[in-house]
Amino acid sequence: MDTEPKYFEVTELPGQKVSLEQLQRIYQRYTFAFKFAQGRDVLEVACGAGIGLGYLAEVANRVLGVDIDEEVLKFPKNYYKDRSNIEVERMDAQKLEFEDKSFDLVILYEAIYYLEEPEEFIREAYRVLRPRGILLIGTVNKDWRDFHPSAFSKKYFSALELNSLLTKYFSKVEMYGGFSADSGSVKDKLISFLKRVASSFNLIPKTMEGKTLLKRLFFGKLQILPKEIKKDLTTYLSPTPINPEVINRDYKIIYAVAYKGA
Repeated sequence: MDTEPKYFEVTELPGQKVSLEQLQRIYQRYTFAFKFAQGRDVLEVACGAGIGLGYLAEVANRVLGVDIDEEVLKFPKNYYKDRSNIEVERMDAQKLEFEDKSFDLVILYEAIYYLEEPEEFIREAYRVLRPRGILLIGTVNKDWRDFHPSAFSKKYFSALELNSLLTKYFSKVEMYGGFSADSGSVKDKLISFLKRVASSFNLIPKTMEGKTLLKRLFFGKLQILPKEIKKDLTTYLSPTPINPEVINRDYKIIYAVAYKGA
């Protein structure tokens, strides 16, 4: 019996129908990373379908995307096969098969909660980063009131917990919040209430395909997820600096920017 998690079932794939906010979240991730990638050697761990690899490669020296799921990697391996500065490989985030000091920027988006040993990834990221390199992590905020765990997930982090873990290894850590947890609109409050009810009765689907049905109900007309992120795809909502030493329930997404010393 196959017991390996089928991550492609919970991965955002090109051609899927997504809400406007979901599209904006994806765009936020890579636009936020864009400024850190300029002129650098970039490694995106758990890159999934590689939707952001091409966007980062516009300004990076080279971009390498790795993921544990071979099924998920079929798309980026084929799509980017003719891009000279983009590579795609299968690899475990907790056992990065690179020499020490190989990259300037390491990215892990919406995947730290799938790892059996997240601290092992942090150590590996630190090892493969060059002096003054940067680790960029983005994850859903477990302290968000409407937080719901994904299938196959192991451990979620709050802003406070993630900052505490990173400061064990990195000389400087900055924390940011993305997407306000309460816009104040009646519609958003109703959607929030319905999501909590669905979650309490375990009615939220586990797969991306199943979630599409709920999105149609909550958000109406959906967007088509493109094969590759492009500039001005949608509105960019810049992440907001937050205090890393207190519990934060104000944002749905948290980002950590960790700097390796000289």
